Amino acid sequence: MGISPMQLLIILVIVALIFGTKKLRNMGGDLGGAVKGFKKAMKDEDAKPLEKSESEIIEGKAEKVDASQDQNQKK
Repeated sequence: MGISPMQLLIILVIVALIFGTKKLRNMGGDLGGAVKGFKKAMKDEDAKPLEKSESEIIEGKAEKVDASQDQNQKK
């Protein structure tokens, strides 16, 4: 129960009459540009190294905190 080529042709003619061929061409170009941009962004993301730069690294000192002292200070 698929769409036959004749039914598809009728649907395309109706869509062309409603929207106009110029608007359909513009929408197709916009859609193609969006897909191309998405593919480029995905390719750029894969090419980035996984290492963090020095500006993204946070340095500090870890200290052990006694939980009982912390609860006493809250009271």
